[in-house]
Amino acid sequence: MRGSTARRRRTFPGARFASTTTRTTAARTTVARTTVALLTTAAVLASGGCLGGTDDASHPDGSRSGKRPAAKPSVLWNTKPDSIASLGDSITRGFDACSVLSDCPEVSWSTGTEVNSLARRLLPTASRSATRSWNYAKTGAVMADLSGQIQSAVTRKPQLVTVLIGANDACRSSVDDMTTTTDFRTDFSAALKTLRHDLPKTQVYVASVPDLKRLWSEGRKNVLGRQIWKLGICPSMLKDADATDPAADERRRRVEDRVDEYNAALKSVCSQDALCRYDDAVHNYQFSTDELSKWDWFHPSKEGQQQLAEMAYRRITAP
Repeated sequence: MRGSTARRRRTFPGARFASTTTRTTAARTTVARTTVALLTTAAVLASGGCLGGTDDASHPDGSRSGKRPAAKPSVLWNTKPDSIASLGDSITRGFDACSVLSDCPEVSWSTGTEVNSLARRLLPTASRSATRSWNYAKTGAVMADLSGQIQSAVTRKPQLVTVLIGANDACRSSVDDMTTTTDFRTDFSAALKTLRHDLPKTQVYVASVPDLKRLWSEGRKNVLGRQIWKLGICPSMLKDADATDPAADERRRRVEDRVDEYNAALKSVCSQDALCRYDDAVHNYQFSTDELSKWDWFHPSKEGQQQLAEMAYRRITAP
């Protein structure tokens, strides 16, 4: 029995080598598997932005949550504002529409009560159109005056502000005195920023500067009109109304070009504000002498004011 037991306990050298080899191979396999697992984990963590910075093309805001940032709510234009403040120059004051050399805001295209004005169209009842609309325009105003008019209007907190200004910037004693396009744009941009700071939800309607050359071509048909222009109405465009020599043509062309530049500036600045609508209809409108004041053949008559109101209403109420 002892011999038999001794024989069973005897271990051959080859067997010990095989056993050792098997254990070594198993250990190496375990290490390899562990290494692969660690590398895979590191790769996953790196792709998830957990190792290092937060720059991740799938999350521009640097968020690690995987959620997209909330979209900003879209701004909706209100086609039925319930209060209006009008800003601008003599056109919006109804100058020379009722009597000579006088303002007549009652027939203003924007807030007038004696014509089918914008206010009467948007605020149907007479009481509302009178108590919920305000005219802060001023005869002779230029773009540099707009900020002051806005400061007066903000106290009313209107839902809509109308702006028609710029003709006086081009209507100077000479073409060299016209407001530069750079200054015009800067002043308008500053005015709009003032409005937006004080009234972030107020809508703005910006009418284009009228076609002054069209005024010349139509108004010069009237003998009395040409005589009145000699008193000094918009001399950069209207003086020497009968002159068609190269110098006169060049002078009028420069005024026309400057008005085009003004309108381009109005459109550009307005387009950067979600609650601002620019309207080129005023400049493009082919008005006739019947729509011009019979006292100066330059400012709109009552009929002309009606046309301005119609154009503004279409643009403001468009979807």
